[in-house]
Amino acid sequence: MRLFAMCALVLVGCGPRAFPEKFLFGAATAGFQIDPGCPTRPESECVDTRSDWYQWVTSKDDLQDLKDLITFEPLANAPGFWELYEQDFERAKKDMNLNSLRVSIEWSRIFPEPTDGLEGAALDAAANATNVAAYHAQFAALKARGLKPLVTLHHYTLPLWIHDGVACHKNLQTCTARGWLDRARIVKEIAKYAGFVAREFGGEIDLWATQNEPFAVVLPGYLLPSKDRVNPPGLTLRVAEAKAVMTAMIEAHARMYDAVKANDLVDADQDGTAATVGLVYSMTPTKGKDPTSRVDTRAAENVFYLYNTAFLDGIARGFVDADLDGKPDSAEPDPSLVGRLDYLGINYYTRITVKGVGTPSFPTLSPLTTFDPTDLQLWEDYPKGLYDIELHVKERYGIPMIVTETGTDGAGDEEKIASWLVRHLEWTKRAIKDGADVRGFFYWSLMDNYEWNHGMDMKFGLYSVGSDVAKTRTARSAVATYADIVKRQDVSAELVKKYPVE
Repeated sequence: MRLFAMCALVLVGCGPRAFPEKFLFGAATAGFQIDPGCPTRPESECVDTRSDWYQWVTSKDDLQDLKDLITFEPLANAPGFWELYEQDFERAKKDMNLNSLRVSIEWSRIFPEPTDGLEGAALDAAANATNVAAYHAQFAALKARGLKPLVTLHHYTLPLWIHDGVACHKNLQTCTARGWLDRARIVKEIAKYAGFVAREFGGEIDLWATQNEPFAVVLPGYLLPSKDRVNPPGLTLRVAEAKAVMTAMIEAHARMYDAVKANDLVDADQDGTAATVGLVYSMTPTKGKDPTSRVDTRAAENVFYLYNTAFLDGIARGFVDADLDGKPDSAEPDPSLVGRLDYLGINYYTRITVKGVGTPSFPTLSPLTTFDPTDLQLWEDYPKGLYDIELHVKERYGIPMIVTETGTDGAGDEEKIASWLVRHLEWTKRAIKDGADVRGFFYWSLMDNYEWNHGMDMKFGLYSVGSDVAKTRTARSAVATYADIVKRQDVSAELVKKYPVE
């Protein structure tokens, strides 16, 4: 009877756990997408005007050639998290009993002006004291509610002083702030920023991500911008530049990792480790359109390599393939890159179906582009793909992983979000059972947010955000679903029956 009472008290079953004891159940956000739109505070206090993405979505007159790709929706329509964060944290804890949230720090909020040449006390003095204090307040509010922060240092956006996205879109040769193409400068400055943040906030944060989806900067920024996603500077088939950006981001991760490790020396959660540092990567399984066709199968293997492996092998194993020919540039791993990945953050949304062709479609990009770009089938609802990716990471890299994002647009059918949550958590549960070292799951996103070039059109949130002045949050059905999973520490048979798992 006593054992039964204890089990009832903690609201979990007494059988074998479906998820590890310290598993992180959370939701993910990003500063640019949720900060603006404050209900009562002056918008000038809430919106960050010093990033390339702010410039990007407020420059309609200068980006007329991209008018079909960018909504240019006013950022004032965003959720206003910069003011309302305590309410949002309270919902995450009280409504769902989550134990973690993924948030970001915006580089351009910390250093709105150039930091070239600044070190030590001069660098500290250059930091925006108001915004530093605001982040401290957010982390204190997380701690007060028992929510462990997973903090992303670079979630797409760059300070304007290091990347002028509009000028570089117009003329990449004459623009002066070239972002990732100014490799030596950006690697040095982003590592300096990472070190400052780790030193300033290390007493509140132990779990870090250096970058979010670096290939999603390369692909829609320099190769194939589209309505699905266009990133500054939004250039098409700039192959040499795309390869240069990829290698710069690989190097930047390593130097950011080193900077965080050197500067975060406080074990905030008393688990024996002061800083756990990873990278967040969007991973996508592939399949050939005709499974009996060797041409299609080979093309799918090539797409998997280009999309997933080329970057991650540099990050996780130190093997860089700068020319994307399918072979590392060196037979030996680069010692300046090896050993700098404590975990891999997996963002998962879909599987790609590929039709092969006889010769490369983009030979200057890679001899591996043996696919028909007009016949790539995207956005398949395929939750088993997350399981496949988790097992792939286990076998290829042998490191811990966290599902840092997965979610769906619930516009017009909010039950899709609950279904997505159940099915992807169930497949993650199975991956753990089969030996994958998965340590957390973060649904994208806590609330509807400003989805980059889509504005507020897409509805990924566990909570909807009203168009009223107060930006009223309303729980979708997925909130109760997630609460049930967290309470049980398991995906119940009833939920699997309600939302069948393929």
